Amino acid sequence: MPVHNEEIARAFDEMADLLSLQDENPFRILAYRRAAQSIRGQRRELAERIARDEEPEHIAGIGKDLAGKISELIATGRLRALERLRRQVPPGLIELMAIPGLGPKRVRTLFTELKVRGRADLERVTKSGALANVAGFGPKLIAQIANALEMQRPEDRRWLRSDAARFAEPLAAYLREVDGVDEVMIAGSYRRGRDTVGDIDIVVSARSAEAVGAALHRYDEISSWAAEGAKRLTAQLRSGLKIDIRIGDAASVGAAQHYFTGSKAHVIRIRRLAQERKLKINEYGVFRGRRLIAGDTEESVFASLGLPWIPAELREDRGEIELASAGKLPVLVTRKDLRGDLHAHTNASDGRDDLQAMALAARAAGLEYLAITDHGSRLGILHGLDERRMRQQMDAIDRLNEELVGLKLLKGIEVDILEDGALALPDSLLAELDLVIGAVHGHFDLSESRQTMRVLRAMDHRAFSILAHPSGRLIGERSPLALDFERVLKVAKARPCFVELDSQPKRLDLDDLRCRLACEQEVLVSIASDAHSVQQFDYLAGGILQARRGWLTPNDVLNTRSLAEVRRLLKSTIV
Repeated sequence: MPVHNEEIARAFDEMADLLSLQDENPFRILAYRRAAQSIRGQRRELAERIARDEEPEHIAGIGKDLAGKISELIATGRLRALERLRRQVPPGLIELMAIPGLGPKRVRTLFTELKVRGRADLERVTKSGALANVAGFGPKLIAQIANALEMQRPEDRRWLRSDAARFAEPLAAYLREVDGVDEVMIAGSYRRGRDTVGDIDIVVSARSAEAVGAALHRYDEISSWAAEGAKRLTAQLRSGLKIDIRIGDAASVGAAQHYFTGSKAHVIRIRRLAQERKLKINEYGVFRGRRLIAGDTEESVFASLGLPWIPAELREDRGEIELASAGKLPVLVTRKDLRGDLHAHTNASDGRDDLQAMALAARAAGLEYLAITDHGSRLGILHGLDERRMRQQMDAIDRLNEELVGLKLLKGIEVDILEDGALALPDSLLAELDLVIGAVHGHFDLSESRQTMRVLRAMDHRAFSILAHPSGRLIGERSPLALDFERVLKVAKARPCFVELDSQPKRLDLDDLRCRLACEQEVLVSIASDAHSVQQFDYLAGGILQARRGWLTPNDVLNTRSLAEVRRLLKSTIV
């Protein structure tokens, strides 16, 4: 069975977790963490590189020992060192480390003092109040743990769309190569661009359902089968991701694509419209009586109701059907519309690559300008820039801009918004930059009134340009800030300044509803990669999906504009 980069990275992350629980050498633990991060950033599968006699040691952060472990995993599907560590640690402790606030030291404490061996034990001691008697577990941390236990129910597991893509896209590509298959579409919430998915729905148009079933039985990634029928097959991949495959013919594939793309609310509304026209719509087509009148394409399904095709990202029954009927659907933003990126990091703070490498990668990604926005020094754990280092970087940007062709660098910074709303760098320095991104990185638990006043005070700063990842959420790990976002938008419009849609897969912040709210309030959104390596400009595609779910057009997005126009708009934020 082929071993994917994500599986190798997960194995190294687990090695680091297990070593942390045993209080092993921190440098050894860090080596595994860095290796996992580097492997996730590779565009090509390591298995393919090794098959071509390319050594893993050529990858940043991979030494001889780790290269040997990568080769062992790819060759055997096993890692003996990991198996030895698993035997030494109760298996439930690793699951606990995924809960926000519970690092290795706290998990060790829970194990030694309360005999907590897994999730069930943690739920018990949290509900009983025993957790409050353990040193270091105060009321805020206990509330955070209780909230995380509720948010991360095992039976309700959802995958980041970006993680699901690592397994769904190769399966779809495999099915497209099967003889007799005409079309393959990943449908469901994945196609609609939801930031998380529960499982994967795939619609296949094929001349032979038997050939599709036989091919799936040869697919090494499938670990178990839940259902096998002539037109539907349900299985689970080795990764744990569940897949539901529907097989139809060319005459009905469009109807199946529409039905299984959803959402449920959208499909119900479409069915009601059909009933008003004495039609019946289901996954097999559009029928008048018993006669099939449409269904070979999605366009034909919508046309049977007098509607234009509606982009999948809009199909949530949030007014898209009414606008389609009136011929007023928005022309949504696309990746090609983006001309620049206004949030990226280098190895001067917490990024992996240097200034020149990031600039060249941005140019290769088709961008015309890039703002370098390393962290300010207030975030000491991120090796942020103080005033001296910031001025050194500004000089380096000037020098590189003299050499670069096809890309311009902007001088920026991501500055911490302190608890009282002050910005954590001197005004004299901030005034010299092209843009200042303000972000909340701590004190996430403030009340709505205090959190809102904090953000508003920061936005009132004369150099403030963009509010970064405004809700502060980490999907499945940290809930959004208590923030009066409508009030924030009203102030942003009046000031003026802008809000960001951070494209990092765990953030995708703004969410779709707040994107639409920003659009309605006429506040421009910056779709940013927040890239910390040369590979992460690819994250912009996920940001675009989120923006489309939020009904954003190119006119609603700050960085679809030319550099000259962006400079003018950024300058207008200086008050």
